[in-house]
Amino acid sequence: MNNGERFEKLVDIVRELRGEDGCPWDKEQTHDSLLPYFLEEAYEVMECVDQKEWNALSEELGDILLHVLFQTDIAEKSGEFKLDVVLDQISDKLVRRHPHVFGDKKADGAFHAKQNWEAAKQQEKKRESRLDGVPVTLPALVRAQRLQQKAAYVGFDWETADEVWNKVDEEMEELKEAEAGSNKSRVEEEVGDLLFAVVNLCRFFDISSEDALRKANRKFTDRFQGLEKELKRKGKKLEETDLSEMDEIWNRQKKSVRAQ
Repeated sequence: MNNGERFEKLVDIVRELRGEDGCPWDKEQTHDSLLPYFLEEAYEVMECVDQKEWNALSEELGDILLHVLFQTDIAEKSGEFKLDVVLDQISDKLVRRHPHVFGDKKADGAFHAKQNWEAAKQQEKKRESRLDGVPVTLPALVRAQRLQQKAAYVGFDWETADEVWNKVDEEMEELKEAEAGSNKSRVEEEVGDLLFAVVNLCRFFDISSEDALRKANRKFTDRFQGLEKELKRKGKKLEETDLSEMDEIWNRQKKSVRAQ
């Protein structure tokens, strides 16, 4: 069985599940009702990549594909669009937005290629601003980085990482001044500016700020749970332990991980 046949088999399974004699739960789903499950699957894909669980990743990617076919089947039954439209649109888009591959344009590296993509997208969708199209519902770190990238593709950007470091230092000082003035609304504003500057720094280092923070969250969780386990082995509770002892255990775990 080739991949085309495998794809058709999956399409047929989805259609049967949502057919007259199919699964009651599958049949009652809508575009809206599936969104929470789709979001969950997307985060499971991210978790697999973070943890380098490649076998699990293949399964989760299958779940994402299932959602695409589910949404498409709902659309077909509602007369909104068909699967062939979805396939044709993405194929045409990929060819149209890669003139340096399928046409006679040139792309000097990944940045230039993405520049071509953004310019073509702007023209096709007739958007007024280059910042249009970045969903407001994205996680704030992701949205900040995408806004910065879109601005950078038209040349609105720092020239060196040192300039970004200077901006981070500047925002840090402004935050300290706001904190000293006991103005909570200004503190909030300056915290936002500082975070935005740090995201810019991540972008200059070619690092996803969202990924970096997610990994830091996991690292904190692992170490804190390790702290809990060690105290439990000693027959102690967190509430009965002073901060100096917790810090000692925490730092010991930190050194142990770095030594690996």
